[in-house]
Amino acid sequence: MTPRARNNTIAGFIVVTFWLVLVIPTIVQAAVDESAITQTTTSTVTSNGTNETTVYSPPPSAISPNVGGNNSDLCTISSSGALGTQILSLSLGATYTEENCLRLKKAQKLYIFGMKVAAVSVMCQDPDVWQAMMDAGTPCPIDGLIGDQAKAAWEVRTTQIPMPEGEHELTAEDKRNKALSVMGSVAAAFLFF
Repeated sequence: MTPRARNNTIAGFIVVTFWLVLVIPTIVQAAVDESAITQTTTSTVTSNGTNETTVYSPPPSAISPNVGGNNSDLCTISSSGALGTQILSLSLGATYTEENCLRLKKAQKLYIFGMKVAAVSVMCQDPDVWQAMMDAGTPCPIDGLIGDQAKAAWEVRTTQIPMPEGEHELTAEDKRNKALSVMGSVAAAFLFF
C-alpha cells in the first residue's frame, strides 16, 4: 500500500468514527426524546419591594481655636478643645496666667536692673522660698532690713509671712484642669444629641 492510500484509509476511518460516536447518537437521542423538542414553559413573576438608603456622612468640622500665649516671654497657659456631632459643632479655648512664672520673670528683671534685694523680696512672696530662706539663716528682706534685723522684724510681723494657699483656693493649674473638665463634659454631652 502506498503512503497516500494509507493516509486516505486513516482519514476515512476517522470520519466514520466521528459519525458513529458523535453525530448518529445525537440524532437518535433527539428523535427518541421528543419532550425536549416540544417542552413549553410559562412563568409569571410579580415583584414588590421597598428600598431605603441611609447615608451616614461625617460630622461637620470642629476645629480647636489657636489660642495665643505660646510666646516664651508670656506666662500664660493655653488650652483649647473642639467637638463635632451631626447636629452641632463646638470649640472652646482659654488662657490662664501662671503666677509662679510671673514671679520668676519679675525677680529676673529686678536682678538684671541691679536690684538684688528687691529680686529676693519678690521671690520671698512664695511661701516655699520664704521658708527656705529662713531655714538657710538668711531671712527674706522686709522694709529694707536684711539679715538679723529682718529676722527680728519677721518675728514681730507674723501676719505678713506668706502662707501656702488654702485648700479651698484653686491654683492656676487647678483652674485650668477644672475648665478642661467642664469643656470635656460639655463635649461629651453633645455626643448624645
